[in-house]
Amino acid sequence: MRSDKVRYFTEKDEEFAELLMGIGIKRNVSKVLVYLANTPEATSRDIERGTDLRQPEVSIAMRYLKECNWVETRESKSESKGRPVKIYALSRPITDIMDAIEKEKRKEARHLLDLIQKMRECISLQ
Repeated sequence: MRSDKVRYFTEKDEEFAELLMGIGIKRNVSKVLVYLANTPEATSRDIERGTDLRQPEVSIAMRYLKECNWVETRESKSESKGRPVKIYALSRPITDIMDAIEKEKRKEARHLLDLIQKMRECISLQ
C-alpha cells in the first residue's frame, strides 16, 4: 500500500505537540499522537515523513501508544514482495485520550502534593 498524500504538521499541530510535551509526554509520542489525531490512518513511513521523526523514534512511540491501548494496527500487503505494511489508527477519539492523560496527570499531581505535605510534617517535628 502506498499513500498518495502524506499529511505534514501545521503550526497548530506543532503547538498541540508542544503542549503535550509541556505536560510531560515524550516528544516522539506527542508528535505521533497529534499526527494520528488528524488522519484516519497512516503507515509508519507516512508518520515518519509527516512528523519529521526517524523510524526508530516512530517505533518507540508506537510501542508506548499500543501499551496504552490508544492505537490499533492492521497489515496491508505491500506493493512489492516482502513484508506487509503496518497501518496505524487511533483506537479511540483524541478527546478520550486527552481525558486519560488528564486523569493520570491529576493523579501524579496529587501524589506530589502528598509528598510535599509529608515533608512539611517532617520539618514541623524538628
